[in-house]
Amino acid sequence: MRSITKLNIQYAHRFLNYEGEAQYLHGHSGLLTIEVEGNVDKRTGFVYPCNSMKNQAWEYLKNFDHALILQAEDPLLAPVLEVYEKQGIRNGAPTNKMTGPSFDNDLAKAYPECRLVVVKKVATCENLIEVFYSLLKDKYNIKKMTFASGDNCASTEY
Repeated sequence: MRSITKLNIQYAHRFLNYEGEAQYLHGHSGLLTIEVEGNVDKRTGFVYPCNSMKNQAWEYLKNFDHALILQAEDPLLAPVLEVYEKQGIRNGAPTNKMTGPSFDNDLAKAYPECRLVVVKKVATCENLIEVFYSLLKDKYNIKKMTFASGDNCASTEY
């Protein structure tokens, strides 16, 4: 049996070395679906309470919401950080209340204070699933993740 939860993520990104519209900075509404497998708890009736799963996952994933996702080698990265510094928001603005824990792994690094995530690979649906899984795999028995971004979608089973 599986419990399934969905999280909405609004973000901006671009694809480096891509010929087409996606080479330009643009935004998306993303929908991440997480499927957790296990036995139904006779007491609660859940494999895993979906609201609890959503709230726990959101702690990390809110770093991606209303954030800019750039590749580590993107030439925009340094100027964006410089502009944020000049605007006094590099280390956080008073209105930036949705900050998750900072993380830095082989796939991505979060700068929650300035709504920025730096990824090692291009921020496609496929590669973002890999990042999301790396952040959540130790918390749940994830069997499937799907990420839809606009008309594009990727899915993988574990």
